Amino acid sequence: MTAPPPRTDPSPRPLWVSVEGINGVGKSTAARAAAAALGDRCLLLDELTDQAGDTLPGRVIAALAADGDVCLRTGHPVVETLALLALKVREAERLADRYPAGVDVVLEDRGLDSVAVCQAAILADHYGETDPAALARYVLSTARAWSRLPDATVWLTGDRTVCTDRFAARIGRTLAPRNLEVIHRTDDLYHVLASDEPDRYTTIDTTGWPPHETASAVEHRVRELLREREVARVA
Repeated sequence: MTAPPPRTDPSPRPLWVSVEGINGVGKSTAARAAAAALGDRCLLLDELTDQAGDTLPGRVIAALAADGDVCLRTGHPVVETLALLALKVREAERLADRYPAGVDVVLEDRGLDSVAVCQAAILADHYGETDPAALARYVLSTARAWSRLPDATVWLTGDRTVCTDRFAARIGRTLAPRNLEVIHRTDDLYHVLASDEPDRYTTIDTTGWPPHETASAVEHRVRELLREREVARVA
């Protein structure tokens, strides 16, 4: 992503919404469809793992994936966590005061919450930590010291077996038990963060939904958030 020039108009910072969820829940498909429906008013930030390989994020992700682990494990989870946090903070810093004209919402496919829960699950597995929720909260508090969290987070949840089967089919690989355990624990940790911050989190259960229905629900929630923000601004 090339940062646009600084904005010269007095428009407020766009609403920042992250879309979260485990692999295979339909998060990326929903985010892209919702962004397309919102049009030019929406700036979509692709998931780090979907960014071009010739960019800094792409090169970092390629290094983390070099051993072929679908959870980006290299055996050095603290370094992995700091690298992923740095990429997300960099992304926000490169956009600060440089949002394209007309954009009033940034839709982020996985944000700092994702780093917190995924890496907490991996750190807990690596070190035998019995309270991964404490790790997730610690990672998120570290992120807060460097960057603002999203204004709102839309968490997509669903049938875990359906999600992981869909993910395995997409990548053409059978998921190892240790990877399934991390994905399941990640879903549990999203529950924790949603309970910690109910005003920021919106939970959408996509069980049994086709992709277009999930995308429509995400779009609807983003439009609701934009309306709520407008009402609060003029009140």
